[in-house]
Amino acid sequence: MSEWSSGNEERRLELTSRIVAAYLSRNVVPPADLPDLIEQTYSSLSSTSQSDKADLAVEERRPAIPIKKSVTSEFIICLEDGQKFKSLRRHLMAKYGLTPEEYRARWDLPADYPMVAPNYAEQRSALARAAGFGKRREVRE
Repeated sequence: MSEWSSGNEERRLELTSRIVAAYLSRNVVPPADLPDLIEQTYSSLSSTSQSDKADLAVEERRPAIPIKKSVTSEFIICLEDGQKFKSLRRHLMAKYGLTPEEYRARWDLPADYPMVAPNYAEQRSALARAAGFGKRREVRE
């Protein structure tokens, strides 16, 4: 057995125990039915794991738009679905459950890849400066 598959085995066992424990905390199950519950949970996780591997092998991720064209002065274009946004962070979390770091990792983007359109960031920065953010307040005595 390879190290990779033994790691998956351990992960499935851990998930099985967590799922069964959570289920038992809310449901009454006769002791005689526990082995079947554990076995069914484990086999469900195993079959899901196998189908996920097959799906990942077949599906190769391709961006909706070339990465070089995804940042314009007015918009950031989502690589997942090709939609234009001034700020991408909320869309990623709401639609895909991704943080900016996960999004960057998924598409192999650099750490400084923007999540906000450059012109929009400049507008927000100008508003903040006009409001006095970033300046030290005078101390009154």
